[in-house]
Amino acid sequence: MRHGEVHNPEGVLYGRLPGYRLSELGREMAERVAEDLAGRDITHVVASPLERARETAAPIAKSHGLDLAVDERLIEAENIFEGKTFGVGDGSLRNPSYWRYLTNPFKPSWGEPYLEQAVRMMGALAAARDAARGHEAVCVSHQLPIWIVRSFVERRRLWHDPRNRQCSLASLTSFTYEGDRIVSVGYREPARDLLPAHLVGKGGKSKPVGKSFGA
Repeated sequence: MRHGEVHNPEGVLYGRLPGYRLSELGREMAERVAEDLAGRDITHVVASPLERARETAAPIAKSHGLDLAVDERLIEAENIFEGKTFGVGDGSLRNPSYWRYLTNPFKPSWGEPYLEQAVRMMGALAAARDAARGHEAVCVSHQLPIWIVRSFVERRRLWHDPRNRQCSLASLTSFTYEGDRIVSVGYREPARDLLPAHLVGKGGKSKPVGKSFGA
């Protein structure tokens, strides 16, 4: 699950910075997803250590009578532009000192390599699978790591256009295992009607989708 909306009036790229918590709308999103998952066979809830992820996970853990676990591997991707606005005309891109970080979009050169994100997220998924073996687990993370691990599992290239990520606020990207093998991936948006108007159609599509894998 991706966390809900964050209170960020300055519009900065907050990344791994502490202190960025859910907005009132973000808390509503978290409650909505908790209601949606109330009837599921969830026996393990785990979150990124960042406040917004733990706040999103808390209602789900509470509704199932579970303690909330934390896994550092679910954390947001590291990014050199944390704490800054990101743009050409009004952001950090107009500062030539940052241009050296933009040399390789395939890695990417401005932050944590995509492959490293995929490896740590696969480890977090495997740990959650083992903790909830025979049942379901909920992992709350962040848009980029979720999209990267999904792309990795679906055998797509990891470099991409951020505008095409299917991972809206409070969305659910589901990985189904048979034994230790992922056999399908699904996606849906229980809180889609709560998305701010300017985000509808960005970072997610309206219809549930999925992909199954053969033997």
